[in-house]
Amino acid sequence: MFKTELHCHSDDISMCARVNVDDIIEKFYGAGYSSLVLTNHFNRDTMNFHCPNDLCGFIDKYIGAYEKLKKAAEGKLNIILGMELRFDANWNDYLVFGITEKFLKENDGMFDMDLKDFRRIANENGCIVVQAHPFRFGMTVTDPANLDGVEVHNGHMGHNSNNDIAKAWAKKYSLIQTSGTDFHYKDVPANSGILTDEEIVSSEQLVRILKSGNYTLIEE
Repeated sequence: MFKTELHCHSDDISMCARVNVDDIIEKFYGAGYSSLVLTNHFNRDTMNFHCPNDLCGFIDKYIGAYEKLKKAAEGKLNIILGMELRFDANWNDYLVFGITEKFLKENDGMFDMDLKDFRRIANENGCIVVQAHPFRFGMTVTDPANLDGVEVHNGHMGHNSNNDIAKAWAKKYSLIQTSGTDFHYKDVPANSGILTDEEIVSSEQLVRILKSGNYTLIEE
């Protein structure tokens, strides 16, 4: 069985992260993972912190952080590009799997979008949209018709994500279920993600597996 982490941040982009590429590789390779999805924050505040009012510059920096981790992990971990997206409308966060640099650059108005319109565009481009920690304090309950899935296990030790409620909600509405460490700090255990029979090496493969349901959640 192969282990994949689905929710990880690096200090190159995510302002709240305190881990660099070496910390990430040490933690997940040491814990026996084969693949990791880098889901740095992608929102207006993070953009303005790095590249004020310059989305193109921010996307270049965002992709650069992914390429940096991918290079450092060569021969140890498969690194897959993802994002934790937040629209301007509220504090909800969405994990988007299947993205590419081209997708980011061709949809430069996404901060102003609503979830329904974004999810339609994402699906048309082979991506899926999963609400991160949907029942954490401050989140707004989302119409399940506008989601592909929900994160039913979030391992962040600094927040109560009400994982049990998220799992019940996902089952009720037959949504894709995901699990992620929400890795920000070096001392956090690598204890979340998915187990699969095949090694995940690409975004397309990850999306296919999540849609199929052929995986087991890691929820330690």
